[in-house]
Amino acid sequence: MSSLANPGAATAASRLSPVIVLTGPTGIGKSHWALQLANDLPVEIVSVDSAQVYRGMDIGSAKPTAAERASIPHHLIDIRDPRDSYSAGDFVRDARCAIDAIHGRGRIPLLVGGTMLYLRGLYHGMALLPPASPSVRAELDAEAAKLGWTAMHAQLQSVDGLAAARIHPNDPQRIQRALEVYRLTGRSISSWQAETQGASTEYRWLRHALWPSDRGAHAMALADRFDAMLRLGLAEEVQQLHARGDLHADLPAIRSVGYRQLWEWAAGRSSLAEARERAIIATRQLAKRQMTWLRADGGLQAWVADAPEELEKLRKIILLQLEQS
Repeated sequence: MSSLANPGAATAASRLSPVIVLTGPTGIGKSHWALQLANDLPVEIVSVDSAQVYRGMDIGSAKPTAAERASIPHHLIDIRDPRDSYSAGDFVRDARCAIDAIHGRGRIPLLVGGTMLYLRGLYHGMALLPPASPSVRAELDAEAAKLGWTAMHAQLQSVDGLAAARIHPNDPQRIQRALEVYRLTGRSISSWQAETQGASTEYRWLRHALWPSDRGAHAMALADRFDAMLRLGLAEEVQQLHARGDLHADLPAIRSVGYRQLWEWAAGRSSLAEARERAIIATRQLAKRQMTWLRADGGLQAWVADAPEELEKLRKIILLQLEQS
């Protein structure tokens, strides 16, 4: 029975520590809304962004400015070097620590970002997958170099149709991980994920999502946003990362949208104009995937991002929700 139908369950739920979530597709204005809410609410912000965890990846990840981070505490930003991996499991562990510490200070966590895999792990727990194997990954990389990732995706289809259906053929990182798990264990990653453990039932989730009023206008705005990043020095930022010499295109950090395409330019394999065009296309594809994911999540309250009055409505709703906690 749901808490709405059971007064006792509703009372118990209201005693759980609240966690506010503000998500939505890339470029929708989540950070701006979060900072506005932080002016009126006793919150600290926890980033839910797989690129913002990396140091030196500031412009392309739309990382909050130093002034913004000084005015409102932010967490899970600049916690990894780009040569290091950072998994959804790492995020769930770190986010729970940050959430509990924020609650311990008598404040409220405001989770802001659009890495949906991270949010799903927080809401529902993480599958106990086997650790990565450098040797198996090297083997898969060698096969992909010879056959292409489309063929690797076809391999995945033959052993795990469920995973192949939800992983895009142009997502080598997730294809590799799914095939790696199968080769290590003889079991599909889908079967492992069906045994997910550790769902977060200790928090009261106040979940909200921003949404574009016009998807076509949002797609155009994403192109303008990427061009603004280029004017701020994104290409030079990627050049600096490339010049380090210890990073490569297969690292999770460098696979981030925008960085992956500009890496090809920094390596001399494309023009800047070609990299820009591919980055804009990839950003729009990311936004589309995020919106598909959000539509399937029935627990979110949606808000029109480009309607200024919606922000004030959201603030009032959150205040009301907190009063019920």
